[in-house]
Amino acid sequence: MYFEDIESGTQIDIEPAVIEKDKMLDFARLYDNIPLHTDEEYAKTTPFGRLIAPGVMSFMAVWAKYLEADIFGEELLAGKSTKIEWLKPVFAEDILKGKAVVTKKEKRNQRNGLVEITIEVYNQNGELVLTDVTEAIVKCKPIN
Repeated sequence: MYFEDIESGTQIDIEPAVIEKDKMLDFARLYDNIPLHTDEEYAKTTPFGRLIAPGVMSFMAVWAKYLEADIFGEELLAGKSTKIEWLKPVFAEDILKGKAVVTKKEKRNQRNGLVEITIEVYNQNGELVLTDVTEAIVKCKPIN
């Protein structure tokens, strides 16, 4: 979808993503190897009382589902930035569902524009667990 065809306020529902315990542990051991994510006995002594998923893994599980919607198609040139804020812990077997909203558009030049997408992610209890603001660079329609 070209930059000009994208409307601010457009909302995209993101399919659910399940945080599978084995994948959570594998991810944590590779990328965020701290006891809070990998040691069940240690995790019991924390305020969370059990293992929590690495924040980046929680986001990426939902991001993968968001990408399936492919809202920009071949007109997506690149990502520019992302800012994730974690609000509540995510646990093994949580089911995360999100919604993405186009919150800002800014034409950069004749070739492309910047589109800001805000994603809110909720667990199976309806609790907001994280937010993300991502900027994408999207092609403009060709000039004839």
